[in-house]
Amino acid sequence: MEFGVSTFVTDEGIGPARLGRALEERGFESLFLAEHTHIPVSRETPRPGGADLPRVYYRTYDPFVALAAAAAVTTRLMIGTGIALVIQRDPIVLAKEIASLDRLSGGRLMVGIGAGWNREEMRNHGTDPATRMALLRERVLAMKEIWTKDEAEFHGRFVDFDPIFSWPKPVQDPHPPILVGGSGPTTFDRVLEYGDSWVPIYGRGTENLAARIAELRARAGRHVPVSVFGAKPDPEVIATLADAGVDRVLFGLKTEPEAETLTRLDKLAELR
Repeated sequence: MEFGVSTFVTDEGIGPARLGRALEERGFESLFLAEHTHIPVSRETPRPGGADLPRVYYRTYDPFVALAAAAAVTTRLMIGTGIALVIQRDPIVLAKEIASLDRLSGGRLMVGIGAGWNREEMRNHGTDPATRMALLRERVLAMKEIWTKDEAEFHGRFVDFDPIFSWPKPVQDPHPPILVGGSGPTTFDRVLEYGDSWVPIYGRGTENLAARIAELRARAGRHVPVSVFGAKPDPEVIATLADAGVDRVLFGLKTEPEAETLTRLDKLAELR
């Protein structure tokens, strides 16, 4: 089982390059970064999990820019989005960003995706929350066409373009793995149609994780990799996740200045 961290990298905490180096030096496998372009002041949509919304949500760096900084100073560290809000991004531009980062990192990128939860945030991007799942599907499928075809085209309800040239293509064949977030009743449908892996959040629909993983892999007829976000740094929890068949544990890393972050990473490294 691999070990990494998922976090918000902001202008108030450790920088992405220093964090990337620190993780690689301590033997961690991966770094996953969250995304929110902004948070509307209205705060109409309740935060999943309750409680007030931490300031990191509206101070986080663009994940692709931050991951590029981390990749530039490391050689082995895998990098990933956790998660990229595809419904808030143009798919042609996003396909190029992902392919570019995959090439520049030497094929170390993993793309965690999701439809998001903040209704007013997505509305500011012109996305109707009622259509976000269908929009997510089309944008991911359209990006796959761009990554794998010399002359890519896509014709859907939300995404529609005639044949285009778009380079670079990703290093990874056929493209970086797509990790589908969520744990709802239709999540596995999305994993099986256009995903390569499942990435639930610890404590949100993961109570019967072993049975759910077995169900997913039975439906797929193959070993679908599973990563768990926000896992508790507890040996018993880690052992339970391993027994359930989890492939990657991602500890939630608090956003703090460099000194405090390095101390926290030293403690997490003892659990690997």
